[in-house]
Formats: sequence, C-alpha cells, structure tokens
Amino acid sequence: MADSARIEAMPVAQAESPPASWFQRHKDKLWWLHSAYALLLGVGIMWLGARNYNFLRVTVFHVGFIWLSSLYLPRLLNRTWLSARWAERLRLVVNFFNKNLYQQVLFFILPIYFGSATLSSVNVLFVVLLAISALLSTLDVVYDRHLSVRRGLTALFFAFNLFALLNVMLPVLWSIGNNWATRVSALLAALGFVTILRPFAQLPRWQRAFAGSSVVLLVVLVEFARPFIPPAPLRLAAVHFGSDYHAESKSVEPELTEAEAGQGRRLHVITPIKAPLGLKEAVQHRWYKNGKLVWASPFIQVTGGREQGFRLWTNHLFDVVEPGAVVRVDAVTEGGQLIGRARLNAAR
Repeated sequence: MADSARIEAMPVAQAESPPASWFQRHKDKLWWLHSAYALLLGVGIMWLGARNYNFLRVTVFHVGFIWLSSLYLPRLLNRTWLSARWAERLRLVVNFFNKNLYQQVLFFILPIYFGSATLSSVNVLFVVLLAISALLSTLDVVYDRHLSVRRGLTALFFAFNLFALLNVMLPVLWSIGNNWATRVSALLAALGFVTILRPFAQLPRWQRAFAGSSVVLLVVLVEFARPFIPPAPLRLAAVHFGSDYHAESKSVEPELTEAEAGQGRRLHVITPIKAPLGLKEAVQHRWYKNGKLVWASPFIQVTGGREQGFRLWTNHLFDVVEPGAVVRVDAVTEGGQLIGRARLNAAR
C-alpha cells in the first residue's frame, strides 16, 4: 500500500500544447529560416552603409547594450530564484537582441571596409574576417549554442567587432586620423575583451596585473598588424598615369594605359583619395618597378570632404623602363596602411 501511495503521489507531466509541440519539432528549421531572413536584411543594411555614414552615430547604443548584456547576463542567469527554463528563455531573448544589433553594425561597416581594401594586398583578409563575423551574427543556431555560451568566444567576438566599428567611427565622426583611431580602438577593444572574459572585481591581484599586461600586448600587436587593416574610411577613387602633368587643369596628359619602354622615362600619377569632411591624413606614394621599391615620396597632407577626392600627384624619373616591366604605385598612410594600388605595364 505504501508503494501504491507513493506512485499515486508522483506528479503527472503535463502534455505540451499542439503549437508548442510543433515548435519543438521544427525549431531548428525555423531558426535557419530566421537566419536567412537576417542575411537578406543585412544585404539591405550594406546598401545603406555604402551611401550614408550617419548611422554610425547610433551604433554607440548598439555596442553599449551588447557589452552590458554580455557582462551582466551570466550573473542574472545564476540567480537561485530563476528557474532553468526561464533562465534559458531569458538568454535566448537577450541573444535575439544582441544578434540583431551585431547584424546592423557589422553589415553597415562591411562595405566601408571593402571600399578601403585592396584586393591584391593582405588587408583584404580583415574584410574576410569581418564578413565571417557578420555571417555568424545571422546564424541563430551557431550563435545561441556556441558563441553565447562560451565566455572566451563571446569576449573575442565582441572585441573584434568593437575594434572594427570604432576604427571607422573615430575618423568619420570625430576626424581622428587612422594612426590614433587604430590605437584607441585597439585599447577599447582589449578592455572590452578582458571585462567580458572575467570582470576585474572577481580577479585576484596578480591576475589583474596579468589582464592589464594582456591589454597592452593586444594594443602592441594591433600596431604591428596595421598592414592587415584597411584604412577605412579612406579609399582610392581613381588612378591616372601620364607622361606629363598640367598644373592648370591638374591632370595628366596624355593619359597612359601603357608605359613606353626606354631610358630616362618620367611617369606621373594622380590618385584622388576620398575621405570624410574634416579628416586629415598624411599619405605618400611608393613607386615600384617589378616589385622593387625605387622611390617613396614625402608624406603629403590629405584633406577630406572633396566630392572627387583629394588629388594626390607625384612623379618619378626612371633610369630605364625595360620592355614588359611593371610599374606600381602604392598610396600608403603614415602608419603604413595601404589605401590603394595602381599598376602600369611597359610596352614589349
């Protein structure tokens, strides 16, 4: 009888309603459909990012919400009064907002970086990483089951995206040059990484010192990694080679599509560089022949805001241009970031 009494006292599991049961069976498919929708929405945001920088002003609130939610959500989920079911629901709701904010930010700045990258250089790798990051923000299953549940991945994902955003925002909104923009962005991204990985208040003294050293190390690494980072929002608008330069029209005439081989050949190049209004950046031309540096111009101050771009003009006298030689000119910032590259082949 005692056993029978215990059996009768056991709670009976409530059957799920038909809608809830259907959702549980198909939830993965629904998440993937939502991911496809988010990706299409991201394409529309990319169209906006390539035409208007004003959206950058509100992204401060985007990253602020993501940082605070990533910082305090684990503490909230560990509260004893919050059941496991409601903790999971709360986590998914916060993830939903964070993913949408990431998508808006990343798909907006992606075309800006793409416009500043040079496909034949190493800085295109940064654009690829940014595109992967934007894609991950649309993949609900990946984000919810992997990125958001591992503190290391959450911190790394946030730090990289924060750096990419600030590195564009500082030159556009506050006219800070790329050199300092990269440094400030790296410092804030490193601090974001450390705080999300584990709050300073929870660290012993020696671990705080180690975390501080890690921040400095990350900033130094970014300093040496400048060639891998496009100098967004600077970009090359066009390239014009010529055998002579006309000061009145500020143009090269005749414009060349092929260099003439021979001795004592002087070539001129104009590379209009587009930059936001108020931004000033020191830029130089580096002239190469067959991949070997032959001359680097002095740094010239580029001022942004011109519709057609700032016309950066230099020329170089080659001792000899061999038939089939390749002349290359790189437009480079003072910090060593490649803005754009121009090539001219010599006639055979």
